[in-house]
Amino acid sequence: MYTYGPVPSRRLGRSLGVSPIPPKTCSYSCVYCQLGRTTHLRVERESFFPKEEILAEISEQLRNAEVDFITFVGDGEPTLSSDLGWLIRQCKERFHKPTAVITNGSLLFRPDVKQELLAADVVLPSLDAGTESLFRKIDRPHGQIDFRIMLDGLVHFRKEYSGELWLEVMLIAGINDTEAALRDIRKAVERISPNRLYIVTPIRPPAESWVQPPAPERILHAQEILGQAETIELQESGDFGLTAFTGAREALMEIGSRHPLRFEQGIGIENSFSETGTVNELLREKQLVKVEYHGTEYLLPAHFVRKS
Repeated sequence: MYTYGPVPSRRLGRSLGVSPIPPKTCSYSCVYCQLGRTTHLRVERESFFPKEEILAEISEQLRNAEVDFITFVGDGEPTLSSDLGWLIRQCKERFHKPTAVITNGSLLFRPDVKQELLAADVVLPSLDAGTESLFRKIDRPHGQIDFRIMLDGLVHFRKEYSGELWLEVMLIAGINDTEAALRDIRKAVERISPNRLYIVTPIRPPAESWVQPPAPERILHAQEILGQAETIELQESGDFGLTAFTGAREALMEIGSRHPLRFEQGIGIENSFSETGTVNELLREKQLVKVEYHGTEYLLPAHFVRKS
């Protein structure tokens, strides 16, 4: 499946997710990624799947669900798909729904990527560091991407883009929540001049087990330094779009592979299909594993879990 949801988004409301790339295909391998470590680290763009099939699946999903946004997010970095611009334009022309792109921003220095994203209503890039050294420690980019090129790409895109640019900073305890790191990030943010700035913290099990959210006082301090930043710390609530799935087993595996589920969300999906015991059955089969992160139990596909 190329689509999932609509899922409850902390920023975009009911969001129909669209993934135009294969799983774990990205230009970064971020230490905090909820999907685990990147297995296909690349910067070359490609048409991975038939674009007409992706568009047809979006159309089918929209017949059965009301959505606030069609969101291109992928199981990695969506701008690696060379079909992204075509898909954005087709969605706007055919479905008359706002489109959003959640991106790490790494390829915005490329003219083709920049031109394609100009058509989106909202672009949500990430910026986790203000220096090359922290950029490499947190985002672990492909060797052909350096911090200066990435940042210049964001700055130049912002100057041409007439839509909404919402920048996201992921804070990690002891890494980029220090005074010096935050002031460096602020300098970069001021160059980009986004419409909104979000401070986010890890709420789901990350790629690396040592990743921890900052203490509340550090988040407040980050707000003071970064200025008019909104924090997103709360877990999302609401129903997942389930009409595309034949049963709880399929829904749990498909949604869980893109959006790690809290245990109670998994039980809720079970109940939506009037099934009982599916979560426990998948746990017994070791298709899903239960992981605790900061006092909350999550259900993850077994291959996402790190041994460290």
